[in-house]
Amino acid sequence: MSNEFLFTQSHEWVQFLDDTTARIGISDYAQSELGDLVFISLPEEGDEVVVGESFADVESVKAVSNVYSPVTGTIKAINEDLLDQPELVNSDAMDSWFIEVENITDKAALLTEEEYKKLIEE
Repeated sequence: MSNEFLFTQSHEWVQFLDDTTARIGISDYAQSELGDLVFISLPEEGDEVVVGESFADVESVKAVSNVYSPVTGTIKAINEDLLDQPELVNSDAMDSWFIEVENITDKAALLTEEEYKKLIEE
């Protein structure tokens, strides 16, 4: 299993740490479209996430947007740094994971980085 990033059509990224554990964040494209993030609401450790359902929201100077889960599983960890410093996502979206999910039982149709780049260029 490589540490490559996979993407959703709703601009989340997934990085599988092993077959049933992954980190999830939002893409660089998403953060640039949102503008400066001022607040991020994250779920609790132990909460369940379901493919296609919102698990967090991000508030920017422009709008509030939902973040959708690309997998079904249990939240193992949340990135607490983002609660105090949402701007970390603006400075490095691909390094600023939101949640780590374990016991993954289902995943959305995911795009490779190449497929995702084609999507956002359209």
